[in-house]
Amino acid sequence: FAMSAGLFAIRSAEVAAMLFYLLDFLILFSALAASALWLRASSKRLRRIGKSEELNYADYNWIVIALNRTQILNSQAALATAITTALAGLRLILERA
Repeated sequence: FAMSAGLFAIRSAEVAAMLFYLLDFLILFSALAASALWLRASSKRLRRIGKSEELNYADYNWIVIALNRTQILNSQAALATAITTALAGLRLILERA
């Protein structure tokens, strides 16, 4: 019986180490996803509008679409950042336990 208890302790340590590696990978992946989304959100520049320029409905539509796309990308990046933070916090909690 003592042999099986020792084997169980070794297996549980291996499983715990594998779970930590998986958690570290998820943290890295979500951080990379967040940075890619922030980069995509910030890469598209809106053109400047001059004082003498007259705007029509197509221009307004273009501006609203561009702002909506940027807002969607920013919200996705914020969600990925929140996931990264939650996973990193979980990792720290589990490491201390």
